[in-house]
Amino acid sequence: MHFTTDQQTLNDLNIFGKPGSESIFSLFDKTQTRGGSACMQEMFRYPMADVDKINHRVAVLQYYTDSGLMFPFKTELFDVIEQYLENTDERSKLQPKVSSVADKLKGLIAEDPHLKNINAGVKAIQELLGALEIFLGNKSSRQVDVEVDPMRKLLLDADFEGLLKEKKGKGLPYETLAAYDVLLRFRKQSSIRTCLHAIYQLDAYLSIAKLAKERGLCYPVALPADQQEVVLEGVYHPHVKGAIANSLKIDPQGNIIFLTGANMAGKSTLMKSLGIAMYLAHMGFPIAAQKMSFSVRDGIYTSINLPDNLNKGISHFYAEVLRIKKISQELGQNKSLFIIIDELFRGTNVKDAYEATVAITAAFAGKRNCMFVVSTHIMEAGETLKAKCSNIKFVYLPTKMEGSRPVYTYRLESGITEDRHGMIIVNNEGIVELLNKNKPQTLNYEFFNR
Repeated sequence: MHFTTDQQTLNDLNIFGKPGSESIFSLFDKTQTRGGSACMQEMFRYPMADVDKINHRVAVLQYYTDSGLMFPFKTELFDVIEQYLENTDERSKLQPKVSSVADKLKGLIAEDPHLKNINAGVKAIQELLGALEIFLGNKSSRQVDVEVDPMRKLLLDADFEGLLKEKKGKGLPYETLAAYDVLLRFRKQSSIRTCLHAIYQLDAYLSIAKLAKERGLCYPVALPADQQEVVLEGVYHPHVKGAIANSLKIDPQGNIIFLTGANMAGKSTLMKSLGIAMYLAHMGFPIAAQKMSFSVRDGIYTSINLPDNLNKGISHFYAEVLRIKKISQELGQNKSLFIIIDELFRGTNVKDAYEATVAITAAFAGKRNCMFVVSTHIMEAGETLKAKCSNIKFVYLPTKMEGSRPVYTYRLESGITEDRHGMIIVNNEGIVELLNKNKPQTLNYEFFNR
């Protein structure tokens, strides 16, 4: 089964973000080639739901992280090669050269651009083969055998022996160039492109490995889905400077995490941190944590930054209802999912929000094959659920008061908080006083009646 998600989840977790913005993708994508960036995007688009595939990619990336290898090829070679291989028109093959006075005069006036492109392409592939020879000579680890196999096959192909032996930097005779052109552009193009893809994949892997080493990220361990467990130690948001790390365990005895906390206590950031960690883990990528093991899920769905749609006449509350309906439909397909919902039904009144939070969270509790993280401001809902469901873990993010100033620890604690500091924050900002400052004076009617 494939790993599933949707655009709302990608937006909530800022996986791709807006062009030019600081997204999770942009954090990892420091590739040297356009092909490498495309490979990186492919991995981000399609997380995996297979334990063996995830752990294999983890092993490969861990190997490159430990090796400290830098990208071993000249990046400018690839644009030249790609441009050269694009032209597959049989009519573009070099024709047998007929020596004539006219040809000699033409050569003196200007070099044929088509011939120049072919010469550059052949030379670039020759240089790439030489670099492959050096690179593969240093590779003996079994962890990366599958990844480098297309490079090795190309290098060991007897048809390339002659090109490898040609003197570098020296111009090839016209007839020899024509023969290599046919070999590279027409007979062996598929093999070359397969090798290029493997190199682009290497470029993406090295970009990931470099970030893992620089940031001290950890590599996750994938477990079978039926273990129903996620263990995160010291997880934090990769884009938050000086982020406070938290630890969390989800297991069959508590497959629902019920999170409470006051405004600004850090609930949304924590939930995004968990979602990002789970998403990256299913890609086999390193995550912002000290340690992680997780049972593989069939998908992840979130409801964190949910927009309304005034053009369609959809209020924020109705948008929440539709989102929960979408998630419920996915849950109804017997998938093992990871669900994150930030503040159920914040767009309606407290009574309805309380009743809906209790009803839906209790229904979630019946989905033992899935995992949920649900937050709310309505502490009373937590007390009701504690009496109704045995598989809910209650955690909160506390607020400490220093006089009239709330201080946030951002560290998870067990239980349900009763912190409510909304009016304290409003009063600290002096909003009521500001509104009353220029309040119009009441007319003194007694003065006029004298």
